[in-house]
Amino acid sequence: MSSPRLELVPTPASARLASRWARAVGLAVWLLAAVVPAHTALAAPQPAFTVRDDARAFTVTTPQYQLRVEKQGFRFSLARPDGTLIVPVHAVSGLEFAGSPVAEARIQTRKVDRLLIEVTNTNGRKATVDLEPGPHYLRLDIAADTEGRMVARTAGLAPAFGLAEHAAWGRTSTEVTGYVDEKFRAQEAPGHKRLISNFLVFPRQGVACVNMEKGIKIVRVTSDETTQGTVSTRRMPALYYFIGTPEEIYAAFLKARNREGYPVYRPKYEFFGVGWEAFGALGWNTNEKTVTENVERYLSLGYPLEWMVVGSGFWPNEDPNLHATTSFGLWDKVRYPDPRRFINHFKSRGLKFFIGLRISFIADGPYSAEGVRKGYFLKENGQAKAWQLGFPRRPAYLLDGSNPEAVKWYIDLCGKWLDYGVDGFKEDLFTYKVANMLEGNIDEVNRVLMDKGVFVMGRNGYLGSPMDCHRIEDFNFDQNQDRGPINSLAFAYSGFPYVYPDIVGGTFGEHRKMPPLNDPRMTSYMMRVAQFGSVHPVMAMGMGPWNFGSAQVEEVMLEAARLHARLHPTIYSAAIDAYETGFPWSMAPLPLLFPNDPQVYGRENSTVRGYQWMLGPSLLACPLYGQDYPTATQRDVYLPAGQWMDFDTGERYTGPKLLTGFKLPHGKTPLFIGGKGIIVLKNLDDRSLQAKVYPVAAPGTEFRFTHADGNSRSMIRVNVTSWEKDRIVVTATGSNNPVPFTFEPSHQAVVFEIQKGINYQVSNQ
Repeated sequence: MSSPRLELVPTPASARLASRWARAVGLAVWLLAAVVPAHTALAAPQPAFTVRDDARAFTVTTPQYQLRVEKQGFRFSLARPDGTLIVPVHAVSGLEFAGSPVAEARIQTRKVDRLLIEVTNTNGRKATVDLEPGPHYLRLDIAADTEGRMVARTAGLAPAFGLAEHAAWGRTSTEVTGYVDEKFRAQEAPGHKRLISNFLVFPRQGVACVNMEKGIKIVRVTSDETTQGTVSTRRMPALYYFIGTPEEIYAAFLKARNREGYPVYRPKYEFFGVGWEAFGALGWNTNEKTVTENVERYLSLGYPLEWMVVGSGFWPNEDPNLHATTSFGLWDKVRYPDPRRFINHFKSRGLKFFIGLRISFIADGPYSAEGVRKGYFLKENGQAKAWQLGFPRRPAYLLDGSNPEAVKWYIDLCGKWLDYGVDGFKEDLFTYKVANMLEGNIDEVNRVLMDKGVFVMGRNGYLGSPMDCHRIEDFNFDQNQDRGPINSLAFAYSGFPYVYPDIVGGTFGEHRKMPPLNDPRMTSYMMRVAQFGSVHPVMAMGMGPWNFGSAQVEEVMLEAARLHARLHPTIYSAAIDAYETGFPWSMAPLPLLFPNDPQVYGRENSTVRGYQWMLGPSLLACPLYGQDYPTATQRDVYLPAGQWMDFDTGERYTGPKLLTGFKLPHGKTPLFIGGKGIIVLKNLDDRSLQAKVYPVAAPGTEFRFTHADGNSRSMIRVNVTSWEKDRIVVTATGSNNPVPFTFEPSHQAVVFEIQKGINYQVSNQ
């Protein structure tokens, strides 16, 4: 296997690409065991390492790094193989358990693939550290003789990225130095934090860390310490440090997630096309008539919709005990008199049909008594408890995802929806204050649904990815608009790269503080947020553009949706690259691609608003977005090392270069072509696939494209030194006949149709 790459070191563009590609081949081969199938737990590899033990410290050396542990205080550091220090020791101790720091450590046992270390804290309590040095990772399994707080810590590192939803609310930058949370978990305020991860990455140093477990965690990222821990436990079984290039780090992280029970699943194609959500378009006013009219109007205007969600209001409305998505198989007879006909109408139009779904059961709902009787709900003091949630309004039980029988029962109930033709679900539990709602509870349900081929829009979860897309928390007009790009990029850093930045425009059905829809601030908002969404992995429409009284709004929103639809094949191929390698190729922040370039840091914040990312290996996204959206018309856009081309005009630039005051008016496509210089577009008329090869593609470039089935490949190789039309020829593997192509003079781009499973070469004749 192989995967497209960009280079990190200052070499010519062609050499960078070739080197990155070769490195990707090796990584993909190494990852094969982890991704086939991706969610199968695997035995740890048998790494080679040496140990040097003296009176003061012991040093573990692997081909990728050195670990040095001072016996006094278990103060540990990490260095590169040449001895260059990358993670310094903590000032006091590297490990604290049962309320006090470690005083002494000694090697107890040396095994083929690990060390067993005995540690004693200042209170005389003992613990065992099972230390496994693996390729590009270090795993610690720490078991104490008593319950208590447990943390591992080093000196502070910066800049730091990650932490998913926790990195977004109330913060002004993707850089999380200064973040401290002594009770890190999914939480309600400030802001809902539902899809969470305590993964931290430090691209400049080439290291990352995460404490993998479902309990309430401790995270500190300060100038003095980098800490991962658990509030109260006797065992911290999977503390990881990852070492290497960002690609190597994310490859090892992927393998660790799959190994430790936080699996990453292969996403499905349709979710990366343009969608539609009823709540954004209609609020609570959903019924067969309003939904049909709204979707059909979108289709008639040329919106290439692939999927749709009716998230609420489809349940029986005559009884408040049925006002929830767990009224399995029960539809409102007035609003939806013939659900099968209703759903089949949209499926005949080529759309996947989803509904909302939660694991909350209203206490007096139709299935709650059975769940209580069989012990399928979370308990308090040994008894099932109905909790007060944000929705449903009435007290509701929560499914116990740790109980396999409860999960099976729930999935069987989901079958009542699937029997109507529903293709998948928008998972939507929120506003819960349940201490024993351990992270990953909902993941257990989503895993089984994904195993069955059901589509899942993920809104809750911990660390793994048993879902097709990663939706950020509700993003609406009345919020600080810098939160959206910060949230999206934080997801990408955290291993959630199938980012969905919420419905274009957010929700209008709720009572929000909004100006009239034809107000200039509102019309600007809709155009900017549509273009912002268009260059994300996942995009969905809501409030119809015809409501804003502006021909410009209608034009810009339509073109944004059509751009995303044309790029759908390229985006999905990048998502499969992310699934197979762990690297977030469907939304790759620049510090991960160019960690040694100081100019990529300090830009993803509410001051500079340099919100940029690679959308696959050839597209640099630079949407103008943030709280200044009503008035801003330009941004400083940074082009890293390499050749770049304006997506609209074809104007070429050589990076590294900061384009100061680059004009991004409404309607300007916020993309540059660079990197591999190859994309695959969908023809919106006949859905054929067209490869487009730009002259920024260096000789020797190889681009592996993955088709809609998630498995079939087409390799496109470029060996062109002259981009004159008459000197170019396109051929297919196994054929001597040239492949017809068109030439786009404004970009000097070569365009040709591709077929599944066939490889192509663009060369000079």
